[in-house]
Amino acid sequence: MFEYFYNEILRRTIISFGTLFNSITVKQTNSDDSVVSAFRVPLAYGPTQKFLARLEQSADLNKSVAMTLPRMSFEFTGLTYDPSRKVSTTQQYTVKDSDDGSESKKVYMPVPYNMQFELSIMCKLNDDALQIVEQILPYFQPAYSLTVQLVDSIQEKRDIPVILENITMQDDYEGDYTTRRVLLYTLRFTAKTYLFGPVSSATKDIIKKSTVSYLTGTDITNTVREVTYSTVPRAIKNYTGDTTTTLTEDITKTLKTFEVEDVSGLTAKTYIDIEGEQIFIKSITDKKITVLRGQDGSTITEHLRGAPVRLITTADNALIEEGDDFGFSGTIV
Repeated sequence: MFEYFYNEILRRTIISFGTLFNSITVKQTNSDDSVVSAFRVPLAYGPTQKFLARLEQSADLNKSVAMTLPRMSFEFTGLTYDPSRKVSTTQQYTVKDSDDGSESKKVYMPVPYNMQFELSIMCKLNDDALQIVEQILPYFQPAYSLTVQLVDSIQEKRDIPVILENITMQDDYEGDYTTRRVLLYTLRFTAKTYLFGPVSSATKDIIKKSTVSYLTGTDITNTVREVTYSTVPRAIKNYTGDTTTTLTEDITKTLKTFEVEDVSGLTAKTYIDIEGEQIFIKSITDKKITVLRGQDGSTITEHLRGAPVRLITTADNALIEEGDDFGFSGTIV
């Protein structure tokens, strides 16, 4: 049932989350508001309790090994399934191999999961804590979109919303006067990521050719071959996304001759894709093309000026999805 694969999606999301906060700066001023020092707040991955324990065990501020404040830490704390973003579990999509384009890759639709994070801000001075918090909060309203490349093999990039759920503040000042003070702000976030399954070759499951032989005669031991009909799959839509030209006018559902911006990339007796409608080009005159609308069961729709016209080529044939209701080009031999 299961096979080994590792897309590093959780790891990539954790690292990307951390990079949001690795350039926070704190400035300290004197009584006349001149800057005494400015430094970037260090950020580390780990639980807050670990850093607090180190503070308690090395509380003497005169020791050079004591941990300096302010500093920040973050931690991945939970993972939950998100049914509100669920899509079809059997749907697939296909892309070209990013290395050479000669092979197609297919993958099932991703599974939505929410990752929970905690960001801890530890300070000695309240002004330092307020500076750090104020540099973070304006970007979350309450979400900030983080672009992450989730799967290298298919060059899959997605915007991951990072949502600020809540903020708590704690002032640890227990014990005698010499005890070190810790102001602790805890920010809790949810990152809405996607988990992909294994990526496999799409070409091995596509039928490249189908042949049917028609025989004559009632005696099955002495039949005669009459004719053989061979077919190869032909794409009924553009998979590559390459735009050949654009419409220079609005076209209605009944219009069968219309003008395009440039016809140099088009030829007669070929198919084009305009916003999901498959159209067959009968002839080309100047910049006007005469067509047959709604081919291979595609829906005839209205299209506005500027809509992209995409040529359906043999490159699209190689990207036909498994189970696609593709058209056929046939020859009798």
